[in-house]
Amino acid sequence: MPYQPAKPLLAPTPEELRARIPGWGTDAAPEHRRTWQQREDFGDTGAHWVEPDRQPGGDDRERSIEHGMLPPVFGTAQPLHGLSGAIRRLAYDRLSETKNTRWLLLVLGDRVESVGAHVRSLITPRPDNPITQTGVLAEPRHRPIASRFGRGRIDLRHSWLDPIIVAGPWVAAVLIAMSAMRGRRR
Repeated sequence: MPYQPAKPLLAPTPEELRARIPGWGTDAAPEHRRTWQQREDFGDTGAHWVEPDRQPGGDDRERSIEHGMLPPVFGTAQPLHGLSGAIRRLAYDRLSETKNTRWLLLVLGDRVESVGAHVRSLITPRPDNPITQTGVLAEPRHRPIASRFGRGRIDLRHSWLDPIIVAGPWVAAVLIAMSAMRGRRR
């Protein structure tokens, strides 16, 4: 029975806890911490290498120009492809990590990939639904005015742009499709 009418047991003292739990009180004074003594000699770690074996297939992988080589293990799940891959490869091959242009090109590559994914979804049996997937229908149901004003939200400065950014590409796609259909009719 979790709740009982009797007075619960008092919490153990720090000395009782230190005696019962190894390493208790690691946030105590440094001399009481188990890891306070820094060691240089760790003995035999069991590793059979000085540097791990290198993963094959890294010749055409993207990497920063600051680094002489790829790390021994790297991801291969999402290889670069198409126009977005060309934009990203340009950013990796030519620009330093300290350049804003590099990061803007990487963001542009992401946006191009996103537009490509939306376009590809239009030819599938279940295309993207921008109305439900962007949360536009949920917005009026969850106190849209009270949640924005009087709380010091910084995103109020650009909230007028949100409908343009979210709906703009879809409106543009519909207009382009309509103009293409009109062109075919003529």
